[in-house]
Amino acid sequence: MHKVLIKTAILLLAVLATPARSAEWQFDGVSRIVAISDIHGAYDAMVQALAAADVVDADLAWSAGDAHLVIVGDILDRGPDSRSAMDLLMRLEPEAEANGGRVHVLIGNHEAMNLVGDLRYVSAAEYAAFAEEELVGDREHWFRVFAEVRPALGQTPEGLATLFRQKYPLGFFAHRRAFASDGKYGAWLLDRPAIVVINRTAFVHGGLSPLIGNIGLDGVNGRLIGEMEEYVRQLEVTYQVGALLPTDNFHDHAVLLSKFMPPLEISADVLHSIDTVKALNESELHALDGPLWYRGNVVCSELIEYDKLTATLEAIGADRVVIGHTPTPGRKVLERMDGRIVEIDTGMLNNYYGGSANALVIDESGLSVANQDGETRVAPMPHPRNVGTRPQGRLTHEQLENLLTNGDIVVSRQDELGRTILSVSDGVATVEAVFASRKGRGFYPEVAAYRLDRLIDLEMVPVAVVREVDGKHGSLQFLPKNWINEAQRQQEGSGGGAWCPLPEQWNAMTVWDVLTYNEGRNVSNVLYGLDFWQLMLVGHDNAFSTRKGIAPRFKAVPYEVGQGWRNALGGLSEEALTEAMGDVLDDKRIRALAARAAKLAAAQD
Repeated sequence: MHKVLIKTAILLLAVLATPARSAEWQFDGVSRIVAISDIHGAYDAMVQALAAADVVDADLAWSAGDAHLVIVGDILDRGPDSRSAMDLLMRLEPEAEANGGRVHVLIGNHEAMNLVGDLRYVSAAEYAAFAEEELVGDREHWFRVFAEVRPALGQTPEGLATLFRQKYPLGFFAHRRAFASDGKYGAWLLDRPAIVVINRTAFVHGGLSPLIGNIGLDGVNGRLIGEMEEYVRQLEVTYQVGALLPTDNFHDHAVLLSKFMPPLEISADVLHSIDTVKALNESELHALDGPLWYRGNVVCSELIEYDKLTATLEAIGADRVVIGHTPTPGRKVLERMDGRIVEIDTGMLNNYYGGSANALVIDESGLSVANQDGETRVAPMPHPRNVGTRPQGRLTHEQLENLLTNGDIVVSRQDELGRTILSVSDGVATVEAVFASRKGRGFYPEVAAYRLDRLIDLEMVPVAVVREVDGKHGSLQFLPKNWINEAQRQQEGSGGGAWCPLPEQWNAMTVWDVLTYNEGRNVSNVLYGLDFWQLMLVGHDNAFSTRKGIAPRFKAVPYEVGQGWRNALGGLSEEALTEAMGDVLDDKRIRALAARAAKLAAAQD
């Protein structure tokens, strides 16, 4: 209890110590909005996108009049020219205001990382941009402290000096000065928000999680950003007394401070700084469900995300959200949930992400996209359905259906489970698929599961088609690569870092199994794609009963049916199901499925 009270007091003092913000976070009546995201040091591409969107002229002066430009985080890291990008944006801010416009630079996870000392992704070129400003005395001082406080075992003095140069190249300490609380870039970034709402469109780097709905804009831009500012200021105190070094990583700060033995003469103020850094190291700003890191808007099934997003948008007075952080499939600007989520991280740093710079433009005519190459503006594209890792990540579900239906079978084998695994190729792409023959036609459970998944946008069942192989009719279901099953996950104890929290995915799986009357679910047919722990469901041989009620095994199992589910289930009439699935489910099964859908749609949370 004592530790909890200390931490609560430190958090409260950190917030109270934060000066009032001058920036506004909500704007209405803006004639034109331009948004770009995830620059990552790709200065030239950024400039080209800004020019294509008529934000800057040939001299890189503001030319957008009263428009608002939103940088949706991650100017920094990985690329070579993040300093040039920041310098341009800092110059454009007053130019925009002089013309009645605004530049909103939002904090992304990489800005936060640079401020608090997580420098894993700072490129050598970024450090080199600060090399001429490095003070010789700084390097000599910190090397002496490093050699004394963080000695490398078994290193000679010469070896230690070499290690120090390699890990902390010329420019490192000037970079840290520039990102200090009173440094040119540190002071600027610490006065930026994490989220703004313009014309009822929210802009945030990672995504809108329930956390944001719970604490609101003031909680994010006031408390969480305030905690980061206080962290940076108190971190600098720990540097002064040698409790921490600028070379220490953010993720090691709390452990290192716990091991620090303060001298007897240390002041109460310094002890307060140490306690503050330890407490704020766990700020929600850095959490996976925080505004800088949340990916659920992109990777969670729409059925999982619908209720959470609806509540959060309502809480902050917005109708949709524009996000970055997660590079889009195909590196195009995309939208989900009927346009309520717009994804604009298109992999601008080409040599790392393989994309290009795109600017989202919002004006009276709607949404359009301006590419850095001057490509004719087009509307955002729908986010593709993508269950399971695919060849080169490029096949759409329609292309995969066509490949499985018409591709050549080049290899056939039996796996350790006795399944028939086929390699199917169209001469360009090759995939593996599981073939399950059916004695009688008209009932193909895996194909029915896939089509039903598409009807309700569950996005958990891999593509499956009806196909004849060697004179046998059956289903051919895509077998993704790079996965483990639930039995393996339990044995490893893994999955805690899932981009879409596993308990929420499990709830969706349970509702699905209730809907399909699937009594065959077990630990071997619950699969996880290891790219980001996406749940994938196979094993529907014992699903789609002709019974209209709830299977006995689920009557004691807790699950929630939210409004998103009810909306989707409400569309599963007998007519709709027959049109979509009449060739893979018989009439009795369709009637039973429609009855279960109606029963679930009438359920309450």
